Amino acid sequence: MPPELPPELPPELPPDLVDSHCHLDFPDFAEELPEVIARATAAGVTRMVTICTRLRNEPQVRAIAEAYPQVYYAAGTHPMSATEEPLATLDQLIAIARHPKMVGIGETGLDYHYTADSKAIQQTSLRIHIEAAQETCLPLIIHARDADDDMAALLTAGYRAKPYTCVMHCFSSGATLAQAALDLGFYLSMSGIAAFPKSQPLRDIFARAPLDRVLLETDSPYLAPPPYRGRRNEPAYTAFTAKAGAQVFHISEADFAAATTANFDRLFPKARPA
Repeated sequence: MPPELPPELPPELPPDLVDSHCHLDFPDFAEELPEVIARATAAGVTRMVTICTRLRNEPQVRAIAEAYPQVYYAAGTHPMSATEEPLATLDQLIAIARHPKMVGIGETGLDYHYTADSKAIQQTSLRIHIEAAQETCLPLIIHARDADDDMAALLTAGYRAKPYTCVMHCFSSGATLAQAALDLGFYLSMSGIAAFPKSQPLRDIFARAPLDRVLLETDSPYLAPPPYRGRRNEPAYTAFTAKAGAQVFHISEADFAAATTANFDRLFPKARPA
């Protein structure tokens, strides 16, 4: 059985959290998706963005967003899948972006940790997604791992050609890439990694970022924060990462929740409450 939330949520739990990046279509949630979403709501997570990582799965991801008022979605080709999937086309991404609950382009990016042999195709795919973000005015959602220099160069070149908005999802790269992204006006998204005991260098990077450029996410079912580390993550656990984030910025959990929610609304205008 998946881990349960504490039977009584702490009274100081901040309201109106947003999980800006999760994967509700993954098999980990198949047997209890309504319960997962209900637990998120109970934990103060009022909105979630579920991410499609292979465009052939877009209909299933879209269906989840259509079924739950608090769920939105984004779509793209994950860099680790770039050689296994047909290259997304600009027209294809633009067409998908017309859906009222489709709020972002990606996740896309570069991952050289396990798939460095596909650098060229990853870079081609990233450029297509950048162009889609430019044309649709939807934020780009970036996955970056062990590719800091190429990532900074490609994002910067694209921005100089035509500005766009962007979030560095599950940010855990180095300070140089963080600063390059912030210099472009982009956002850094804090996941459960920031709450791990050995993540002080990452917390230091976030502490140097402007508070108005920070988002929250789970990347569930991965990267559960303490006290659930090593177990399946879910959107409800955004609250535990928010607690760690509040400590990083030396503010109350309620203030951190309000700031990151306002940041989400600014970056993802299609997901703002009506």
